[in-house]
Amino acid sequence: MIRIAVVGDIGSGKSHIAKLFNYPIFNADLEVAKIYKTNKKCFKNLSKKLPKYFLSFPIQKEEIIRAISSNKINLKKITNIIHPEIRKKMNLFLKDNKKKQAVILDIPLLLENKLNQKGDIIIFIQSKKIEVLRRLKKRDNFNLDLLNKFKKMQLPLSHKKKKSHFIIKNNFTNKSAKTSIIKILKKIL
Repeated sequence: MIRIAVVGDIGSGKSHIAKLFNYPIFNADLEVAKIYKTNKKCFKNLSKKLPKYFLSFPIQKEEIIRAISSNKINLKKITNIIHPEIRKKMNLFLKDNKKKQAVILDIPLLLENKLNQKGDIIIFIQSKKIEVLRRLKKRDNFNLDLLNKFKKMQLPLSHKKKKSHFIIKNNFTNKSAKTSIIKILKKIL
């Protein structure tokens, strides 16, 4: 099984590009959302660490935003509880898909949390900053302060780009992305 990881800036189109590969995808953001809605153990741990913010189950997005916005240390406390659960879910996903030709890892903090392995194919999704910001502002929950806090957790884009085996220039059209994906798959399969 070939592990293909997509990395890049927040809002660069990683999840969209990941879908275009047509292989099983592990999407860490979706898994985090599921944890907030279904994992009572995580809720209990969060409400112990941050009782002022996490009052009832399931956890609401507004509670998370309020906790992170009020104190930058809270983001670290939250990630310390959530990331081990994500790691477990990823390992289960990999086990369930071990017979597949390839899998896609859409994990924003893949390199930061050292979830990558030596044989992984890392693809950097490069998008124009102006276009990324324009697209992010369209999101219902857009919060510039929160966006900047998340960006501070990430490695510099130049480092991610340097660690990558391929670069897909995402101009947010499927045609150019699919052409890039076909070329990459020809080289790695």
